[in-house]
Order: sequence, then structure tokens, then C-alpha cells
Amino acid sequence: MSNANPTELGIVTGEAVALEVRPTSFVLRAAGALIDLVAEAALFLALIYGIVQLSRIAGADDAISRALVIVDVVVSFVLAPTLLETATRGRSLGKLAVGARVVRDDGGSIALRHAFVRALAGVVEIVFTLGSLAAIVGLLNRRAKRLGDLLAGTVSQHERVPNPPSNAIAVPPQLAEWASIADVARLPDPLARRVAAFLAQAPRMVPASRARLAAGLADEVAPFVAPAVETAPELLLAAVGAIRREREYRALTLEHERFADLEQSLTANPHGFPDR
Repeated sequence: MSNANPTELGIVTGEAVALEVRPTSFVLRAAGALIDLVAEAALFLALIYGIVQLSRIAGADDAISRALVIVDVVVSFVLAPTLLETATRGRSLGKLAVGARVVRDDGGSIALRHAFVRALAGVVEIVFTLGSLAAIVGLLNRRAKRLGDLLAGTVSQHERVPNPPSNAIAVPPQLAEWASIADVARLPDPLARRVAAFLAQAPRMVPASRARLAAGLADEVAPFVAPAVETAPELLLAAVGAIRREREYRALTLEHERFADLEQSLTANPHGFPDR
């Protein structure tokens, strides 16, 4: 059993289960915060313009104008971010751009109070200090948490991950005619895993080791293949892997189609039993 601290493994749920999620990096968090700050500043300036026009038309005095500016600050930098993060379950314009989402420390969705604490702290650490306080706290924190996250008990997780590369290998053209008549039996699971691992890692292997492993695996695969074919061991392994993959895919597809045909009879009411 590992002796690692559970909090070092990622997000820990309320059932003490460690979820291996990727915290958003400091650079991405900074980029997202900058986008959010620009959007909030744009909202603030738009409301300021409206306040100036309204004060000019209504002839409001300076005290009322200053009060409206304070309301503008609260709406632009506290209320709007709070409502947006609550409605989108931890997202904002900046987080959408960088592929991040704010969640609780246990992995659950944030609520209104979490978003409010984050927005209120953001006025001090992002707006008033131009992000310097948030940057210092984030650099000192392993998960790039800012002060608002520490107070609210939240963390920013990165949800945009690259698509895994496909390791599917087609039948080599030299063996296409043989593959159309070949009978390849199901390989034992350990052997099938070793062949798949070899085909995935072969391009990165040393030529001598690559050839030796291919020859050994081809000798083990040969009893499951008929008719025998004279070809390079690695080409044989690629052809066998492709043939088995296609046949297993067709078998699974056929099984799915059969279950779909039976679904109506399995879920229907007995004969003569009324629908209610």
C-alpha cells in the first residue's frame, strides 16, 4: 500500500476516495483570470457610462453618483462573477477559454457561497492588487490555488485533455491477400497483451531488440495462425493483431444488434397484459 498523503493524489471525495484529476496550471489560471478581469472591467466601464448619462439627465448630486459607482464595483466584480460561476457550476469566460472548472476540494460542484467567497476575495487579490497577491499565493501553492480558493475550499481542475493516440495498426499491404483467407484463432490474453504492447512500442525500440522480440512473439503466435505464411515477424504480428481486432469488433457489433432485436420482446408486457 502506498504511504503517500491522499491529498497529494488529487481531489479527495467525502468518502476518502482520491480522484486523480489535473489541477489547472499556474499559467492557465493566470490567462483565465486575465480574461475574466478584462470582461469584468468592460462591464464596470459600461455601467459607469450609464451612471454618467443617468446622472447628467437626472441632475443627481455627487453623493448619489459616488454611491452608484460603489454599487457598480459590487455588481461588476462581486455579484456578476458570483452568479456566473454559480449558474455554470464553476465556469466563467476565462475558464471556458482555458478549459478549467472550479470545484470543491472533494470534487463536487460549487454552490453560491463558494462562488461568493471567491469573488469577494478576488476584489482584493486580483482587482485592487492587479493580480499580484493571487500570483504570489498561487506560486506558493502546489495546486496553484489563490487566496479565494483557500478561503472557499475550492480548486481549479483542468478538464480539457488531449485525445489519446490511436495504436490501431492495419494489415500490411504485403499480407492483404493472405489476410482475406487466414484463420487466426483467439490468442491467450497474456500473449495478446504482449503483442499489443510490442506493436505500440516498436517505433521507439532499438532495432536489434525490436527484431529479437518480434521473432520471439511471432514464434509464439504461429501455432494460432493458418495457413502459415513466410514474412517478416513484425509484419505477421501486425497482420494478426489487425485481423483479431476486426473480427472481435464484428462479433461485438453482431451481439449488440441481436440484443437490440430482442429488446422489444424483453421489455414488452406479457401477451394480453394491458399497458398502464
